[in-house]
Amino acid sequence: MRMVDIIIKKRDGHILSKEEIHFFIKGYVDGAIPDYQVSALLMAILDHGMNMEETVTLTDEMLHSGDVMDLSAIAGHKVDKHSTGGVGDKTSLVLGPLVASRGAKLAKMSGRGLGHTGGTLDKMESIPGMRISVSNEHFIRQVNQIGIAIVGQTGLLVPADKKLYALRDVTGTVESLPLIASSIMSKKLASGSDSILLDVKFGQGAFMKTLDDARELAKTMVAIGHNLGRDTRAILTDMDQPLGYAVGNALEVKEAIDTLKGHGPKDLVELCLEAGAIMLMQAGVYKDHDSAIKALQESLDNGDAFNKLKEMVDWQGGDVSYIENPNKFPLAKHIVEVKSDVAGHIARIDALMIGESAMRLGAGREKLEDKIDMSAGIVLNKKIGDTIEVGETLCTIHTNIENYDSIIEDVKKAFIIKKEVVKVPPIIHEYIAK
Repeated sequence: MRMVDIIIKKRDGHILSKEEIHFFIKGYVDGAIPDYQVSALLMAILDHGMNMEETVTLTDEMLHSGDVMDLSAIAGHKVDKHSTGGVGDKTSLVLGPLVASRGAKLAKMSGRGLGHTGGTLDKMESIPGMRISVSNEHFIRQVNQIGIAIVGQTGLLVPADKKLYALRDVTGTVESLPLIASSIMSKKLASGSDSILLDVKFGQGAFMKTLDDARELAKTMVAIGHNLGRDTRAILTDMDQPLGYAVGNALEVKEAIDTLKGHGPKDLVELCLEAGAIMLMQAGVYKDHDSAIKALQESLDNGDAFNKLKEMVDWQGGDVSYIENPNKFPLAKHIVEVKSDVAGHIARIDALMIGESAMRLGAGREKLEDKIDMSAGIVLNKKIGDTIEVGETLCTIHTNIENYDSIIEDVKKAFIIKKEVVKVPPIIHEYIAK
């Protein structure tokens, strides 16, 4: 078998066999197939796509290209969730403790952010002492004892994805749907949980810009999961404005703490309750949606979910006093209110522009080696549907940089204000179970 023949076959729009996909993935991981040939195949896949059988095979080969986590030593049903990324997305920090407080086992491997703001791991590291790298033995013991652990992915999981992801980024093939779906699902399946909930975001601040595109990606990933023997479901959620009010690492941790204390933003609370209910039903802890929602709300009201966050932080070496007293988080040198020049109703908040502005303030990284300022970011005062008067505060920026005037002007432009009353969009648009 020759790689050039596989490239020609896909270039001409034909279906690749399981043997050909195995040859391609194994040869690339082993170093026998060079980048330039894989680049050619990726472009052919972008042009002609892959059918479901090809996409499932690709995912299966990728997930078995390295280690696969064995979580059988963890008692009970293991749940996991994955977000396709958005602005202000601190969901895992709320949802994890929430479902763990009601008996589900969340054994989650998460990632770092590249772009708008940090990923879940970066946010966790804004808590002094917090470890996101632990031994497998510690990971398993922690989940058995308290029902939750959120850690970094081991370097031995899915090496095929690491190589392909880097190549896709420089060959203009990032947006290929089968490549996106196989990348996400290979990592989730290799992480070893029994069930997976996917939060597929769409809108200006998301990778998928339209509901139709998000639906197609979600259905593809759900089908991959089911074909490979894993209970996989998805929700399609709105990202035409940031999630919650806080955008930035320590700022989002503080908002997650508020949420677990029962004082969270409406959209974040709704998303976490609905997603949590699905995960509890996947785990078999509750049989129906209503009883799961009621139980989760009780965990917010009685402090069980908040206490579960404290347990996780303690087990992973973090300073729990920061969770108990969020005022201990250091503040940025400059905290500046951004005022509105016009009156009306907030019609849209360009989440991408807010995210990019937060990155320029120091909250994110353009390159992997960039250092994040944990105190930097943006806190919204207004959301879609709210009224605004001239001179009223739209949001507040937090930064340690000195020259931020141009960023303030961009932040103002992110708020689209209209005279007429604006309808508030739902946070969850669809639920896909099969």
